[in-house]
Amino acid sequence: MTTIEATGPLRPQSADPANRTLVLSGWSAVTPYGVGRDALRDGVLSGRSAVAEQAADEFGGGVRAAVVPGFKAADHLGRKGTRSMGRSIAFAVTAIDVLLRELGPEVTEDPERIGLVLGVGQGNVQAAMDFTRGALTASRPYHVDALRFPDTFLNRAAGQSAIWHGLKGPNTTIAGGRLSALLAIGYAVRLCRGGHCRRLLVGATEEYSQARVLLVDAASGPGGTPAPLGEGSVVALLESAADAAAAGRVPVATVPATHFRAAPDPTTGGDELAACVRAALAKAGATADRIRLVAPLGEYAEQEEAGIRAVTGDFAPHWLRCRPLLGDAFAASAGLQLSAALAAGQYWPEREDLALITGIDRDGTVGCALLGRPD
Repeated sequence: MTTIEATGPLRPQSADPANRTLVLSGWSAVTPYGVGRDALRDGVLSGRSAVAEQAADEFGGGVRAAVVPGFKAADHLGRKGTRSMGRSIAFAVTAIDVLLRELGPEVTEDPERIGLVLGVGQGNVQAAMDFTRGALTASRPYHVDALRFPDTFLNRAAGQSAIWHGLKGPNTTIAGGRLSALLAIGYAVRLCRGGHCRRLLVGATEEYSQARVLLVDAASGPGGTPAPLGEGSVVALLESAADAAAAGRVPVATVPATHFRAAPDPTTGGDELAACVRAALAKAGATADRIRLVAPLGEYAEQEEAGIRAVTGDFAPHWLRCRPLLGDAFAASAGLQLSAALAAGQYWPEREDLALITGIDRDGTVGCALLGRPD
């Protein structure tokens, strides 16, 4: 078993607790419920599934999936520069755009001090497959659509998002499967505490495509719980509590701890998840009775629930299961779990309450994140 959580800050930190405490000062989402927090909140709290039969003219038809309805990048970002923009890239750029508009210009007035950590899956697999097909079937291998080539890069979404919004701080792509958003948060926390960046946008993005359907079918195997595919993007602003207070922003949550391990056999990953949760609680200086809400991934639902209950025992937190509502959004999965937990704040309203986001992924990654209430 392998622990993959980095330890300790890279630089000495201020003695002021407000400078050490990191908070999420705002968040935005592009989901199969629509664009923005309100659409997600209404969908999740009503328990309405976004999975539906897809139109043949857009996604090939004959499949059930949870896709962002009627999404066109130009409708949200304008026509300039969006014609060749891939779907997952457009989701991320739009989610960031919505969030920055809500937070105001102060957030980006010093672009060197704000960066981006974005979780992705395999990148734009549709663009990669189309480009490869063109090279193999054209009269010459170089007779391809050169404008689509940048979309085949794994870091394209993070780079394009930063360029679009003028973010000049650290720019990082995290490709960590279904736990990408949680891994991105853990990485962003270390960047902030290490003094590398004053504030960071952090999240994940994923798109639905026929190419992804083919990849999922080819990679499917025993053990995991199949689900219709989904897509979306979730982005939050991470900064110190002191900076949030100075700017007049009201934080929505703190990030007390994240922790990750590896399970060589994910079908027996419950014990590893229990170890993750215990380690995260120890980092946060908290006890299991403070966990009021649990948002599991649900890929290995039985093992995941066993691992969580091994820690929570007789305590009965509210369970918020996103997978039946939003499908398997791969890289965006944990981001959707995170946003659902933030949207369901009534289940963990008190200062000492915690929300727990967990996951056991098919590739053996196991992890969790704790969210807390700001002071």
